[in-house]
Amino acid sequence: MTIFGPVIDVRPLFPDERRALLELLRELGPRDWARATVCPGWDVHDIAGHVLNDYTRRLSGSRDGYAGARFADGETLPRFLERVNGEFVRATRQISPELLIELLEHLGPGLDAVWASHQLEAPAGLDVSWAATDLASPAWLDIGREYTEFWVHQQQIRDAVGRPGADEPVLMTPVLEIFARALPQSLREHDRSEGTTAELEVLGAAGGRWSATPRQGRWHLTALGGEPEARVTMDQDTFWRLATRGITVEQARSRSRTTGDPELTAAMTALLAVVA
Repeated sequence: MTIFGPVIDVRPLFPDERRALLELLRELGPRDWARATVCPGWDVHDIAGHVLNDYTRRLSGSRDGYAGARFADGETLPRFLERVNGEFVRATRQISPELLIELLEHLGPGLDAVWASHQLEAPAGLDVSWAATDLASPAWLDIGREYTEFWVHQQQIRDAVGRPGADEPVLMTPVLEIFARALPQSLREHDRSEGTTAELEVLGAAGGRWSATPRQGRWHLTALGGEPEARVTMDQDTFWRLATRGITVEQARSRSRTTGDPELTAAMTALLAVVA
């Protein structure tokens, strides 16, 4: 087991997540496509266009080896992503909802095939910086990160149009499992003796419990053990929204129960599983 914990294979879930998204999009009327979302300045159509961007970007890069957009001088990763994502979304505003659906349906199976071709424990195509900034990521974590992004964007659309769904444990549990891989990174600035344990408990049908312990100066995900020195408990809805900043840290803390070391519980309730 590495710092990232045991392997999670989400590859069989991509078709089911996409099927739920396409069924949702086909039900939407013109007003729904224009509804504002939690993403500043983006409506439902823009979120669907952004998902299409994710499909084309990974097919171009992971399948075809195409480098794509390049960093501008002095551009940070968050600023680069904000720029290129915005450029693509603005371009997709010229595409009808019907064609967006067709493109997602057409490209999705090709992307599934890309994921299926990866060896899960081989080096990732793209490192997952929110899990570790100085370590190479395994492919399974990179693939899992992409699954969480698709699932979260579907939930953002569902929130905007008032149609909950795609939150059954089979689809949602892996999202929470992947987001929990950010736990060691969230604790990285807090030195503690080996044997110290910080535990995160997420309540709900899709929830779970995860534990982190420092080893050789770095926090690692570890097997659950005895009574932790710090524990945070929150429900599954709070957790995924915190991890993606769909709610603020302060809102997440108001919805959580904490015990033990206050510095560690504060770090866990600031967990982030997106680039920001």
